[in-house]
Amino acid sequence: MKYQKLTLKCFLHPKNWLIWFSIGLLRACSSLPYSWGLSIGKQLGRLLHKVMRKRRHITEINISLCFPELSPAEQQQRVIEVFENNGIGLIETGWAYWKDTEFFRKITEFRNFELLDLHLKKGNGVILLGWHFSCLDLAGLLFSLHGAPCSTLYRKHDIPLLEWFFTRGRKRFSYPLERSKTRQMLRAMRNNHCIWFAPDQDLGRKGTVFAPFFDIPAATTIATSKMHKLNNSPLLKLDCWRKADNSGYILEISEVEGFPSGSEAIDAAKINKAIEQGIQKAPTQYMWVHKRFKTRPDKSVKIY
Repeated sequence: MKYQKLTLKCFLHPKNWLIWFSIGLLRACSSLPYSWGLSIGKQLGRLLHKVMRKRRHITEINISLCFPELSPAEQQQRVIEVFENNGIGLIETGWAYWKDTEFFRKITEFRNFELLDLHLKKGNGVILLGWHFSCLDLAGLLFSLHGAPCSTLYRKHDIPLLEWFFTRGRKRFSYPLERSKTRQMLRAMRNNHCIWFAPDQDLGRKGTVFAPFFDIPAATTIATSKMHKLNNSPLLKLDCWRKADNSGYILEISEVEGFPSGSEAIDAAKINKAIEQGIQKAPTQYMWVHKRFKTRPDKSVKIY
């Protein structure tokens, strides 16, 4: 009880008022018609493109490195679209936590989910390879419409209020599981859960190998291979993207060819290639705003 009182007092502290205001605004936007939400999110993204200079700089570098075939003007247009989609992604987060699920059932296309069902019948759980697309949390809600139980691995947020907010919201459609909780993860696998995991961020040198990502060496976690070894659970990839005409969403299940290979380094390369293929389905719906290439093989080299 004492812990709960202290937590409540902390959450109501004036330093959190802006967060509460943002949550309230998001809740209000989530009740608006679908087309309105898309429009508001797009405009929010354009605003963020103007004011978030550091993130814009990171995105510009990522786009120039990963899409060198584009002209400078095309790269800049892609950067703007990345921010627009990230703005829409904020609205989609609100939809994931509050909007009527039946609405999304009508506009969601499920592809190749018989492959998921086939593996789940074996009773050994499934590792779902994901990546940080802009409709991340909404993808969790959409996946839940299929009915398969899913535990989502995540990194604990540094701000307690946001940790509470995201965890509470995700409990609507999944079982949030902090990625350091290995025993809980193993228990979920043995209970035949899907374990959603996104290994596409730079976590530094510890527990990683350098593997190509859009032909650029990127520090890539070997945790996926280790997760597989825990319970011999198969790995499937889950791609999710919003249709180009904004009429709905597509969720697609596929195999990760050649996994496991017996080599953590080869596995990492295969996983990065699988994520690349997913990104190419909707390149500007990926979160290019994070420092994917921060850690370099040569420590003296800095990209950002």
